[in-house]
Parts: sequence; C-alpha cells; structure tokens
Amino acid sequence: MKKKNIDYTTMKNNTPFYVMFFFLLFNAFLSFSQQDSTYIQTLYQTEDSLEYERFIDNVEESLFEYYKNTWGKERAYAVIDSLGYESNYRPQVSDSIIIDRLNDLNAKTPFEIETNPDLIRVVKYFINKRRRFTAITLGRSKLYFPMFEEYLAKYNLPLELKYLAVIESGLRPTAGSRAGAVGLWQFMYRTGRSRGLHVDSYVDERMHPEKATDAACRYLKQLYGLYGDWSLALAAYNAGPGNINKAIRRSGGKMNYWEIREFMPKETQMYVPNFISMMYMMTYYAEHNIIPKEPKVFYHNYEVDTVCLKQSVRISHIDSVLGISEEEFRHLNPIYKTDIVPQTTPYQCITLPIDKIKTFLDSEMVLYDYQKRLDTANMRVVFLEKKKYHYVKTGETLGQIAMKYDVTVTDIKKWNGMKYSKVYPQQKLTILIPEKQFVSATSSTKTTVKSNHSSSNRSTSSTKTTTDGKYKYYSLKSGESLWTVSQKLGIPFVQLQELNKGLNPKKMQPGDKIIIGVE
Repeated sequence: MKKKNIDYTTMKNNTPFYVMFFFLLFNAFLSFSQQDSTYIQTLYQTEDSLEYERFIDNVEESLFEYYKNTWGKERAYAVIDSLGYESNYRPQVSDSIIIDRLNDLNAKTPFEIETNPDLIRVVKYFINKRRRFTAITLGRSKLYFPMFEEYLAKYNLPLELKYLAVIESGLRPTAGSRAGAVGLWQFMYRTGRSRGLHVDSYVDERMHPEKATDAACRYLKQLYGLYGDWSLALAAYNAGPGNINKAIRRSGGKMNYWEIREFMPKETQMYVPNFISMMYMMTYYAEHNIIPKEPKVFYHNYEVDTVCLKQSVRISHIDSVLGISEEEFRHLNPIYKTDIVPQTTPYQCITLPIDKIKTFLDSEMVLYDYQKRLDTANMRVVFLEKKKYHYVKTGETLGQIAMKYDVTVTDIKKWNGMKYSKVYPQQKLTILIPEKQFVSATSSTKTTVKSNHSSSNRSTSSTKTTTDGKYKYYSLKSGESLWTVSQKLGIPFVQLQELNKGLNPKKMQPGDKIIIGVE
C-alpha cells in the first residue's frame, strides 16, 4: 500500500493542540515499529538477488521443522500461527547499549565490526523479528557447535565461524536453497565437488555434517589466505572470489570489507551484517529474554556407532529388518538421496543406534537378501504416488505448502506447470505424495516385461522412445511422473515401479529417462 503524504500545516491550523500532539506521537511510533523490517527488505531489493527470500525460507523451514518434530506435522503451522515469532516480554535496549556490546565483541574477535547505522538496523531486525529463529538455532547448536569447534580448531580458524552455518542453513543438514546449495554450509554442486564432497544419483556428501564441515573449513582457510581479512573471506564465501575481486578493482584497490561493500552484489552487502547480527544474538540472547528451544533428538553422539555395508540395501527395508524407522535412519544418515544405499568401494558406512549394532550383525545377510525374501513371499515394496489437491490459504507461500507435504517447491511448480513461485488465495494445486506400501505381486504385476511388450509397442507407437539394446527408455516431459506415464502408455504402474526401482519420484526432472520395457 502506498504511503500517503500528510499535510501537517493544514492539520496544525485546524486541529486542537492535544489532538495534534497525540496524532504525531502515534505516527512516530508506527513509523518506528515498521522501520527496521522495511529497511532490511529495501536493502535486499535487487532483480538479480534471492538472498532475502532465501534467508526467509531458511527461517520458515527451521521454525516448521522444530514445531513438526515437537508437535507433529499436522499441527506445525497451527502452532506457528498461534504463537507468532515473538516472545511475550522483550527488554527494551537502546542503540547505545547495542553499540557498546558490538564494540565489546569487536575487541574479542578477529572480525572487524564497524558499528554503522546499517549494522545497527540489522541487529535490531534480528532482535525484534527473528527471536524464535534464534531460540531454535540455539537449541540445535548443542548438536553441531562442539563438532564445528573441533574442526575449526583443527584448521586454526576463528571459532566464531560456527555462526556462519546458522545463517546459511539454520543448522539443518538437509537444507536446500532455490539456487541448488545444499547442507549445513550450503555448498553449490561444483564448489562441493572441488572440496572433495562426492555427489551422485544416490549420495550427496554436502549433507554429511562432518565431511561438509571439514570442506567448509578448508574453503574458508583458502579464502582468508587470498584476502587476509575475515570479512572479505565471508563475502567471497557468499558471492565467490570473482565478485569480490571485481569490487576491489572498482574501489580502487581497497582491501577493507566496509570500504568496498557498496561495490558488492546487494545480497553480499547484507551477508556480513547478518553474520555479525547472529554472532550478537548468540552471545546476548539471555539479555533479550530468548530461551533456547530444545530440538527433538533421536540419539546423542555417544548413543550411535557406524557399520559398513558389503552390499546395496534399501532404506525402506531397514525398518522391517532392524526395527529403526526410516525417519530415524535418515536423521542419522542424511546423505542418501533415494531409497537405496548403494554398493561402493570403499564400502558405504552407515550410522546406527548402538543398541541396533548387534541386530545388524545378526541380520546382515537377511537385510541384503530381503528383496529375495519378498519375492518368495510374492510381495513387493512400492512407492505409490497419491494425488491430493491443496487450496491456497490467504498469506500462504509455496514454500510453506511444500514443507507441509514434505515435497519441494520445484516439485509443486512442475506438477502444476508453474513458471513462478507466486500463489494466490483459493488457487488449486496438485500435490503428489509418495507412499510406501507392501503389495501382493499378482499375476498381472508378476507378468514379465516381455509379455507386455506388444501392448507397449501399440501405446508408444506415437511416442518417441530410445533403446540401448537391452532396455527401452522414455524421456519425461514437464509435469510427468511415473503415474502419468503409466496412464499415457498403458503400462501397469507397479510394473514401471519395478523397472525403475532406484528412481526417487521426488527427484524426477523433465528430460530424465525412465525404463518402460525390455528389448
């Protein structure tokens, strides 16, 4: 809504003094209460930047995950709506106190903290608008900060760098951004690979807490070696050394972050203030009446151990054999992208609760042969896509809807043919939810692919397919899934599931090839 200009001269001539006084007082209060958040958004506004939206997504996802783990998915959004982001009591803190505290931090840290008006506004924004995010990440910090500090000390890096992961991911190993960054430290694909983090169709080591932390430490150490300034190293972590080098050249060769900040991309101009603000919040949270929110923890570090797998296994079989739920397994092993833990050299080593290690050793061969046992029992484990319609509520975002159904924003856009992430109230969205089911392998589903080959040929005569001499493939088009392909080509859905066992329905993209038959 456009803010109207107020003609104070006319009001002064026609309004009693006491009414005018209270009006001006109220207007000043209203302006002050909106100033910080509006200013922060203004600083972020740029056509080529999603940094502000990425940070808001990070905050929303962190809040949702905490409430989902605490009260369950069905109540998560209701809890957030009812509680809001703010605590009941907020101690009033003057700018001078904030400046004194920042100066105190500046004296104790190798990061140069310049207490300029922009930084003060960002700190106040965190104090007023990101209280619950701070409380939740404080709780999660117990899970990760000890490990971060161990690696930071190993590479002789400032311990304050642990706060960088709070800004990047909200301390969630599986966090992902719209740009494709993944993990606690939000590595892009190429950056992660260049730091030794393996990524393939089954495994993404960017989500491995310790391996990603080690890689982040090595990368930050390299960036500091380039610039000799920690603020510039952080800026390069966000924007890349190329953009920082360009800003240095445009500034006439200056090497101080605060002096060349105006020449950096908009999101990078906010990156270091965000980092310093989180450092402030993590240090002075008690003075602002922020109480850490304890996270749901399946197991503590001293309650788990690792075992190495000699063969490939399905995660969906582990709960039946070892008695550990898929949610628990993925919490302990976030690097696996699909239902499969692949067979590799060296072996894949998985983390299990200590009390399940003996069960694994006793049942290891049963786990490897579980699919054969299902075949013998004439059963199959399949992931069926259940279609659901969601009607957008007022104020609801696509990110919130995606989290509600445990899917991604990209999924929803693909399923609904959307180019942009904007949604409107009462908009009808199609959601496809994968469901694990044990189904009987009936005569129709047990029929070999060869027996259905002729019908497949008839249904695909007008559909472009490819072959490698062994299998026949179909390339997915935008919005298509295994279910829609099965309906389009007249191939039983369970049969497509069997042919594409290693395919994760949530990760399918246009252009991906799926097997539809054998030659």
